[in-house]
Amino acid sequence: MVVFGWLVLFLVFVDEIAAVAAFGVWGWESSVLGVPGWVLVWLLPVAAASTWYWFASPKAPYGGTVVRPVAKVLVFGLACLALWDLDHHAWAVALLVFSVVVNGLAMLPGVRALTADRGNG
Repeated sequence: MVVFGWLVLFLVFVDEIAAVAAFGVWGWESSVLGVPGWVLVWLLPVAAASTWYWFASPKAPYGGTVVRPVAKVLVFGLACLALWDLDHHAWAVALLVFSVVVNGLAMLPGVRALTADRGNG
C-alpha cells in the first residue's frame, strides 16, 4: 500500500503541474482586459500556484475542511476551462478525468496517512 500511496501522491503532483501549465498556455494564447499574453504566461501560473500553496496544499496555511476542496475545484476546474477555451477539448476532458481520479485516490486513508504530520519530523 505504501508504494501505491507514493505513486498516487506523485500523480497528484503531476496533476498540479499540468494545471499550472494549462494556465500558462491559456495566458500565452489569450489577452484578458488588454493584458498581453507575455505577461499572462507568467502571471496566471503564479496565481494558480500561489492559490494552491495558500489554500489547497497539504500544509496550506489557510486550508481547511471547506476551503481546501473549494480551492482544488477552482484551480483544476479553471485549468480545464482554460484548455476548453483554447479548443483543446480532448486535453480539457483528460485533465478533468485525471484530476478527479487522482485526487479521489489521494483521499484514501492509506494515502492520506503518508502526508499526515507525524510531529517528530
